[in-house]
Amino acid sequence: MPAEVKDKVFALLDDMRISYQVTQHIAVFTVEDMENLRMEHIDNVVKNLFIRDDKKRNYYLLVIPKDKHADLKDLQNKIGSRRLSLANEDDLGKYLGLSKGAVTPFGALNDQNNDVTIIMDNDLKNYGFIGVHPNDNTATVWISLTDLIKVLKSVNHDVLFIDV
Repeated sequence: MPAEVKDKVFALLDDMRISYQVTQHIAVFTVEDMENLRMEHIDNVVKNLFIRDDKKRNYYLLVIPKDKHADLKDLQNKIGSRRLSLANEDDLGKYLGLSKGAVTPFGALNDQNNDVTIIMDNDLKNYGFIGVHPNDNTATVWISLTDLIKVLKSVNHDVLFIDV
């Protein structure tokens, strides 16, 4: 991914005067890849899943602690959705402008039509900060959950908190 992708995220954070730190690293595609980097704050990295309903009418970005399992059937019941499954990489590019391995809440910056609902696990409220990619999987941004929500609201995205 070109550096401009990350720079757009950093510029918005700077414009909003949001405090954050960045760790540059090799491209990673899974939580396991992240753990292999042995970063200082690895326990604060989150798992991001891009999911959809079976009619491809509703898309969701699920953000959960890295060690938590997402039961899509349970999630379906909690949000009143049709059957859920992982969305494909084409949809990921179409709706969030992201590629495999770079899934992140910052993808909302590319979701001009608000087609994607962002869902976060309530457990994340206990984290002082979380680690997410800046729309590119060669870096991790460390940001407070409160500030991340401010960024998402600035691009007209609310966050639905639930117990996953």
